[in-house]
Amino acid sequence: MTLHPPSSLPILYSFYRSSCAWRVRLGLHLKNIPFEIRPINLLTEENKSAEYKAIQPFGAVPAFLEANSQGPALVESVAILEYLDETRPEFPLLPKDPSGRAMVRALVEAIAMDIQPVCQMRVLKYIGKDKEADWVSHFFKEGFAALEKLLEKTAGKYSYGDSITMADLLLVPQFYNGVRFAVDMSAYPIISRINSELETIPAFQAAHPTKQPDCPPELR
Repeated sequence: MTLHPPSSLPILYSFYRSSCAWRVRLGLHLKNIPFEIRPINLLTEENKSAEYKAIQPFGAVPAFLEANSQGPALVESVAILEYLDETRPEFPLLPKDPSGRAMVRALVEAIAMDIQPVCQMRVLKYIGKDKEADWVSHFFKEGFAALEKLLEKTAGKYSYGDSITMADLLLVPQFYNGVRFAVDMSAYPIISRINSELETIPAFQAAHPTKQPDCPPELR
């Protein structure tokens, strides 16, 4: 766990179950970018070490380094995805037209800003185990209901029309979180249908937590 030595491949600092790292893994796989994973164990608080905070001052994942780079690392999943889309235009993650790009970004922010943050590990640790389930259930149900309404207006086969966009890279990890916290996802038929479509795609399968090198053997 260090910036050194640099790698001949791009480096992704990741935790197998992190929604944010999962998004970037999806972007890398969809764009067929070979990369090296350097696992950061959030459960043992490896992310709070001085060494990792020299890479990512918030102590969060992901962090991304280009091949042979000495840094600084790119941080924040959506910013990394935007960077990948600008530097590797193959398999674009945003539509070409301004209104379409704005709508996809709105779906992205709805998940990244309004739904996912309430279940971040540091938030749940602060709330405590006794209140965790009620907390997550309340905010997830509220957030998924609103997202379902947005998707009524934008979805085709996927979140925005019939092409995979950045919104789909956020939807799948968030669906997983809903299931993990025992939210009845059948209450959100559009979200559920899109997730089922995406689960069949090889890049989405390769990015799944159970396929990661730091996934515990009993969960594979």
